[in-house]
Amino acid sequence: MAAEIVNPRSDSAPDGDDTHGEFFDPAFALHRGGKMEIRATVPVRDRDDLSLAYTPGVAKVCSAIAEHPELVHDYTWKSQVVAVVTDGSAVLGLGDIGAEASLPVMEGKAILFKQFGGVDAVPIALDCRGVDEIVETVARLAPSFGGINLEDISAPRCFEVERKLQERVDIPVFHDDQHGTAVVTLAALRNAARLTGRALGELRAVISGAGAAGVAIARILVEAGIGDVAVCDRKGIVSADREDLTAVKRDLAGFTNKAGLSGTLGAALDGADVFIGVSGGTVPEEAVATMAKDALIFAMANPNPEIHPDVAHKYAAVVATGRSDYPNQINNVLAFPGIFAGALQVRASRITEGMKLAAAEALAAVVADELSAECVIPSPFDERVAPAVTAAVAAAARAEGVARR
Repeated sequence: MAAEIVNPRSDSAPDGDDTHGEFFDPAFALHRGGKMEIRATVPVRDRDDLSLAYTPGVAKVCSAIAEHPELVHDYTWKSQVVAVVTDGSAVLGLGDIGAEASLPVMEGKAILFKQFGGVDAVPIALDCRGVDEIVETVARLAPSFGGINLEDISAPRCFEVERKLQERVDIPVFHDDQHGTAVVTLAALRNAARLTGRALGELRAVISGAGAAGVAIARILVEAGIGDVAVCDRKGIVSADREDLTAVKRDLAGFTNKAGLSGTLGAALDGADVFIGVSGGTVPEEAVATMAKDALIFAMANPNPEIHPDVAHKYAAVVATGRSDYPNQINNVLAFPGIFAGALQVRASRITEGMKLAAAEALAAVVADELSAECVIPSPFDERVAPAVTAAVAAAARAEGVARR
């Protein structure tokens, strides 16, 4: 569905003072001039400071790094900064709006990195669309950064961009639309299962949506030991007997749907324990009613969940959404700041499946002693979240041999 375009200008604003509509919509006032700035961490007050921060003092540091490249982590910002990279092709629910229009979102992501994880981040919007173009461009920028957060790149290109870029660089590459969503979903599902007296291995899940988030959620659930999971796209259950599958969906069919289900989303939901929505659209109430007793419904489309919470609560023991005005918000900000903080802390060369699983376990543990139907996942403002995820990811990186300190 196309986004409705609303003119931000206010006809009633004071003359000469409402260039971009601040008096009409406070979002425009907040964004005026952007949401970020670069600030020095050292003083430049006099000639001595200048000679140390720049020439001639800086030349000694440059020479040392040239002789011992690993010193770049100690004497530059590389070890604490992430590039937030997009091509503007799949921005929020707005779709393909282009590089420049994506910048407010990338700035927003960068300030969340800083606010919630203490990680500096730089927004980079690329004016290119080819997989190899994106990979080549980011790979050439990589020496300036300790990690790459890919953002809002449309599927299926996002899978190839992430894979090829990680093959090119020796720093973590993380597509948050995939893996951040997957980590937080798994954490919430672990707690929801625990709350209802079940283990993950006892659950059969249905995922509506076979895009970036749906594929990543399916993969992490299988890695975590889910009983079974079926993924549905617009044409129904992704199964090996379908002849219309892309390469990504053929791979997906290979590790999901052990029960061999076929047919519609409604057929998949019959008797299912878990619904996970990352697709939009609407699931009919009569299909929801066929789910197993004490179902777990995570309807995460924004702003309109696939199953409205009022309907979901009729049939589910636990309900989660992607919205901040309902309990149990599945919000990526619970994951990506701590994941990168942990990876940067140990100078990891990549983010492994084990590191993602560790992040999910740590996130779930934050509220393990406080579980209720309205609390299976922490609030983004819970100050315990980022330290817990950071420590778990760092430890997992060391255990898996991708840490360099």
